[in-house]
Amino acid sequence: MGSSHIDLTKRHTDKPTFSAEKMAEVQGYIQSYPEGKHKSALIRILHVAEEEFGGWLSIETMDYVAEILNIQPIEVYEVATFYTMFNLEPVGKHVFEVCRTGPCMLVGSDEIIEYIGNKLNVKVGETTADGMFTLKTVECLGACGYAPMLQCGKKFHEYLTKERVDEIIESYKEGKVPN
Repeated sequence: MGSSHIDLTKRHTDKPTFSAEKMAEVQGYIQSYPEGKHKSALIRILHVAEEEFGGWLSIETMDYVAEILNIQPIEVYEVATFYTMFNLEPVGKHVFEVCRTGPCMLVGSDEIIEYIGNKLNVKVGETTADGMFTLKTVECLGACGYAPMLQCGKKFHEYLTKERVDEIIESYKEGKVPN
């Protein structure tokens, strides 16, 4: 976990509105909590918002979520900026989240992060010019026994080597989810 800041220059151009399907999902999360405890659905709703609105949370999106939950926008900002799992600026189609905690570092995650950055010509936190990849570092992903590793979406890629990273990148470029 870590903190992040909100970049007020990054905005969606239109007021966000959930599709009927996503709004039904959001309402389901809200209704799963007792009256007065709807804020407990915030993290789930932020995930839905990222999925619905391009993979990141703009100020407008966070304000919209606050409106739905009938809470203050700052309450949404506090959660979104605290957890590294939320993106506060536009990201690439594929977000490589490379673990950088002790166990992964001991077996070369720093070298893998540097290799991916050089391969994609980006620094940590940046997105490739074609919008295909974003490179992030994150805290423990809970796969210490398979280090070094990265997560892309819901897929874990473990026991990383430079050759394995090359295969992963090429697979995603080809529109395939690598094994």
